[in-house]
Amino acid sequence: MSAWNANFYPSSYTVETAEQLRDHSREHYQYDPKPLGEILIEAGIVTPKQLKDAMVTQSHTENMRIGEALACNGAVRPEQVCLALCARFGLPFVKLRAFEIESAVMVLIPSHVARRYKVMPLIEDEEKVVVAVSDPTDLELINTLRFMTHKVLEIAVALPEDIAFAISTYYERAELSETMESLLVEPLKNSANEIESLIEQQSNGQAIVQLVQSLMMDALVRKASGIHIRPEQNDVNVYYRIGGSLQWVRHFSKQLLPAVSRRIKTLADMEASERHLPQNGGARIEFLGKWVGVSISVIPALFGESIVIRLHDADFVKRDFNALGFSDVGAACLKRMLTMSSGLVLVAGPAYSGKSTTLYAALSHVRETAISIMTVEDPIEHYIDGLTQVQVNRPAGYNSVEALQHVLQHDPDVIMLGEIRDLATAKMAIESASTGCLVISSMHATSAASAAARLIEMGVEPYLLRSNLVGVLAQNLVRCNCPGCLQPENVEVDAPDQFKLGPNEQFFKGAGCDACQNSGVLGQQLVYELLTVTPAIQGLMKEGVKVSAIQAQAELEGLQPLATQALELARSQRVPLSEVCRVHVDE
Repeated sequence: MSAWNANFYPSSYTVETAEQLRDHSREHYQYDPKPLGEILIEAGIVTPKQLKDAMVTQSHTENMRIGEALACNGAVRPEQVCLALCARFGLPFVKLRAFEIESAVMVLIPSHVARRYKVMPLIEDEEKVVVAVSDPTDLELINTLRFMTHKVLEIAVALPEDIAFAISTYYERAELSETMESLLVEPLKNSANEIESLIEQQSNGQAIVQLVQSLMMDALVRKASGIHIRPEQNDVNVYYRIGGSLQWVRHFSKQLLPAVSRRIKTLADMEASERHLPQNGGARIEFLGKWVGVSISVIPALFGESIVIRLHDADFVKRDFNALGFSDVGAACLKRMLTMSSGLVLVAGPAYSGKSTTLYAALSHVRETAISIMTVEDPIEHYIDGLTQVQVNRPAGYNSVEALQHVLQHDPDVIMLGEIRDLATAKMAIESASTGCLVISSMHATSAASAAARLIEMGVEPYLLRSNLVGVLAQNLVRCNCPGCLQPENVEVDAPDQFKLGPNEQFFKGAGCDACQNSGVLGQQLVYELLTVTPAIQGLMKEGVKVSAIQAQAELEGLQPLATQALELARSQRVPLSEVCRVHVDE
């Protein structure tokens, strides 16, 4: 940190309680708006060139503020932007996740205003109110809040995601408790048509709309990758997938499930009244001024419809391979594969291993050089300018094979096929690669060698694979230890012999604390292996090929197995040894 940063980041600018906030207001408050870019340059946090580059990034994305653009380019951390603003204006930086907000102050700003402008009222002190915002240079917002509250307005600064967390915690949960009380939960004894009409009416009512919105917003605030709605005999349980693990968050009356399901189907453009057949769909929802892709699957189960909502982080769409966790060597190798004018590049891994994220990162990379890029997806998870994206519609009979046939007529340079699931799709992908375009796709496999072998087992002719397969990236996500609650790990499962562990080696795992919501896990880390199809590998691609033979040859040529990379993370205390064993078993 520069000398400027050290002088202008005093501890008095960070507050966690209402009393600290009142003290700061009396001693430091001085509000004088100034462009953020100018402030950061004066502070020595960014250079004029970094600001210029950020303005280019900002121009490519609707409603992106300059601080977000700088953070997206890696020039600053979001906390640095907030602290620079606080130091410049004498404003407090509020840690909202630890801050207790009284319900009385919330009436000053209605919930719909808080959500629209991403603000949170903090304290009321006689004729004065303090409100948390993420950008104190937004004069239009400041004037709106001053007019609305009819009080002397003072500003505090907080991270956008912390403001969203506070809105979810205080506004949405309070509203949900009130509106849920108005719902009918008595068993319906009407005719089938009357029941369907009541369900439709209920699904469009405020309480159900609020419940579904609350589930999605709360999941995004907690950085969950999925929502699982599971009906059981007496009620419905809701789980979030956070850091790769499912965590129970709440339950609601089973009588509400039909209306909740119908509301979710409507959002995903499914057949809302169909409750006896599985359905898949997709949607987009707005969160913190950005669009988040949503994939939804609904299947009938014993006690009602089971629903899984997958949330796709739009922030990762434009990230490069290094930002996703690839080393410089790995990123360079993958980029070489993507420079090929034709052939098939595969991304393999189990469910929830980040395959789609890598595919979109690959698209962002090739978009810099390829003129015509088309995708075939089911569903479309992210919308990217400059690409032609085609949605598969299996219920209507429009599958991936037909879509690929039509896409080829548009003379693409690059095709991204969301997933290879069957022989027909695999053959069409290979055929597309042989026509002179680069095909990027994914498939379920736990190692690079097994992905190549599986294509042959599916029925793809080995000679077609030998001449068209460029390389295979196999990846997985391991759960990272929370650094705030590390403790020695008691490894109950014997590690495989090939790990070659020392007799006194010690490994660690998270015990659980407030920072990790008592899970012991804080985030995930990518581990991967890259198989380049060399002449020696090509020679092994034939009927009856053994996965072990391809794996052995690839390791001779320098491939580092997934488990080996994960073991290095465990030795640095980043992940527990149990995660290494899980990745190894999956191979």
